[in-house]
Order: sequence, then structure tokens, then C-alpha cells
Amino acid sequence: MAVKIRLRRMGAKKAPFYRIVVADSRSPRDGRFVEEIGYYNPTTEPATIKVDEEKANKWLQNGAQPTDIIKKLFVRAGLNK
Repeated sequence: MAVKIRLRRMGAKKAPFYRIVVADSRSPRDGRFVEEIGYYNPTTEPATIKVDEEKANKWLQNGAQPTDIIKKLFVRAGLNK
């Protein structure tokens, strides 16, 4: 099973809110996921990013591949991976 760390869109129309989840790469964007490890809210000023570093590092060590956006968010949140 190929596992990815990616965003899951939540919120109302034109008011997006994202959850950072670990999911099988074959599942749809807002479909089934394995674990939720944080959230990202781009509508606040400045944008709010909260990541459970312990869970994120565990999944990265187990081979989960972050998407490009998640890599950028991890750098902004202070995660060094």
C-alpha cells in the first residue's frame, strides 16, 4: 500500500479549510484516510498550520510520501523533513 501525506478539503464553498491526513494514494482526495495529523487554514491572517510532529515524523520514517504542498507546509511549520 503506497501511503501519502496530503490535504483533505473541508469547509464551505469559498471558505476552504484543510486537514492534513495520511491516506492510501489510490483513495480519492476527500475519501478514506488512515490518520489525521494536523490542519491548515489558509483563510486566517496569517495562515494557521498545526501539525502533530510526533505523528508526522513516525509516518515519514515508515515511508509515507508527502505531496509538494505538504512539504512546503512542513517547512513553514518548522518540521525538518
